[in-house]
Amino acid sequence: MTAFTLPAPTKWAFSARRVPRDLAAGLDPNVSNARAGDLILGRVLTVGQHGRIQLAEGRPATLYSGDVIVMPCGARYAPDQFEGLAEIDPEGCDMLAGGGCLGRMVWRHDKMKAPTRVQPLGRLTNAAGHTLTTANFGLPTPTKFAEIPLIVVVGTSMNSGKTTATVALTHGLTRAGFAVAALKGTGTGSFGDVNDYADAGAAFVGDFTDAGMVTTYLEPLERVKAGIDTLLAAAEAQGATVAVMEVADGIFQKETAALLADPGFVARMQGSVFACGDAVAAAGGVSVLAGHGLRPLCLTGLLSCSPMASAEAEAMTGVTVVTRAGLMDPAVASGLLARAQGLAAAA
Repeated sequence: MTAFTLPAPTKWAFSARRVPRDLAAGLDPNVSNARAGDLILGRVLTVGQHGRIQLAEGRPATLYSGDVIVMPCGARYAPDQFEGLAEIDPEGCDMLAGGGCLGRMVWRHDKMKAPTRVQPLGRLTNAAGHTLTTANFGLPTPTKFAEIPLIVVVGTSMNSGKTTATVALTHGLTRAGFAVAALKGTGTGSFGDVNDYADAGAAFVGDFTDAGMVTTYLEPLERVKAGIDTLLAAAEAQGATVAVMEVADGIFQKETAALLADPGFVARMQGSVFACGDAVAAAGGVSVLAGHGLRPLCLTGLLSCSPMASAEAEAMTGVTVVTRAGLMDPAVASGLLARAQGLAAAA
């Protein structure tokens, strides 16, 4: 174990924001055994796809070769970008996400450049020599389950319109007088989504990083569910009266599919919203959700930008398409919530 002083300046990533920097008292050079959540001190070797890092302070910072950074080890699943595993090679590792995720890239989308490469210098430790890990700095484990109603936003894939729908519905319900918790239940740590939630007027904003996870990819289902329970309990304790929660990626993604197949999770939600890009995706998604006993309150996303595609989807599924502007309308948003609560009460 080598004692050290944290270099200045050090670019500390958003996903590590809950870990107090003054606890960093040592450096363990053994990075081969790093696990998801362990904080890695590294030096940028070459700048690739991610030319900026999302800082814990809430702003992006340009990266340069030679920069010293702190990022947690983590896995990533992003079909439009990278898949990577929570593995740190002492010779060099990959920056998998700008919000802060270091690991080993498995593959990348054709449109992506090679990942930014980082030389790991070691795992940060506290004064007792224990590795600093995000898992130890999440919100407290709840003593009881939250009872606030929950609407879950799912979609076909990345970039199908889930975040836009979550933000719009949060804003609509806020305008209708509800204290809304806007939550990100799964995905990869990033300040973009949580900032958008806050801007929409959410009374409480949180994501899985607040429950101690860097990403939810390859995390056990029970841990993902426990993280969601933690967020809902914290939101309720802060006075939220309804929660809107985005679930990342598509309905076939491993963790998303496991959540939708889990009877306890399905029973916990009052309703769902499905974001997709066209009528074919709408028909397929509604069919898949039906297999889990779910029928979305509405369809939205990129599909809703096209009146013709929307008409096709409604004809094929019998589910109404609601635009972003519609979700922001307090009457429409509160109507969706009322219908969700009515359906849940009748179930």
